Amino acid sequence: MRKALLACAIAIGVGLAPCVSAQTAKPEPAFTITGNANLFSDYRFRGFTQTDYKPAFQGGFDFAHQSGFYLGNWNSNVEQLLYNGASLEMDFYGGYKTTFGDFGIDVGLIYYYYPGTNKFSPGVDAKNFEAYIGASYGPASLKYFYSFTDFFGLHSDAFPAGTFAGSIDTKGSQYVDLTVTLPFDGGWSVVGHVGYQKIENARRLGLIENDVIDYRLGVNYDIAGSGWIVGASLVGTNEKNLFTVGDLSEGGGKTRGVFSLSKTF
Repeated sequence: MRKALLACAIAIGVGLAPCVSAQTAKPEPAFTITGNANLFSDYRFRGFTQTDYKPAFQGGFDFAHQSGFYLGNWNSNVEQLLYNGASLEMDFYGGYKTTFGDFGIDVGLIYYYYPGTNKFSPGVDAKNFEAYIGASYGPASLKYFYSFTDFFGLHSDAFPAGTFAGSIDTKGSQYVDLTVTLPFDGGWSVVGHVGYQKIENARRLGLIENDVIDYRLGVNYDIAGSGWIVGASLVGTNEKNLFTVGDLSEGGGKTRGVFSLSKTF
């Protein structure tokens, strides 16, 4: 080491590139694997409760390659009545993301799977398969989703026989997500979100008269920089009576506070 330091001093003295150390730094890994665990007072998806306004435990993992390609899985408990007997949601996704300075892009596919569905209405499957493309700049992100399948099983077959003349599906449903996250000193951040959901043929199925707008405004805090994040948000939609669960007359989109504890490891 002494000889190495002397060689570096000589190199600097004659104008050569300086040496940092005889010990070279470890190269960045070709891929990383991370996991996450979350506890929510209510699982909301695009503004609507998925757990009958009850708590949800969620978790998953992500595999990311240095090239920008990634794969992941995410899971949560859900309300059986909402997903035709299924009590578990399993999401599988993959895509590619990269950045150009402050500008980022993200494209991929996501499959929503509900094992045990078909319990109450045989033949009605609550799965959903979407493609997405997103862009981000600074604290703002915009993402667009397009559904290749019936939107979480919504189809004329899901209604009593004879309700509709002919077959009506919801393929081609679309969603736009605009989210802004503003970080502050001390581990605090504020998150604002507005989403727009267009369910294909929703009016023909008698579900809603208008497209759905959901919103969220919240604050997060990283506890002493530990990576444990506590959050509080106000979440709701403009279609509060859609996707009614249990005996709630307000439906699944009621505006309420949602509290969370999350950790990525």
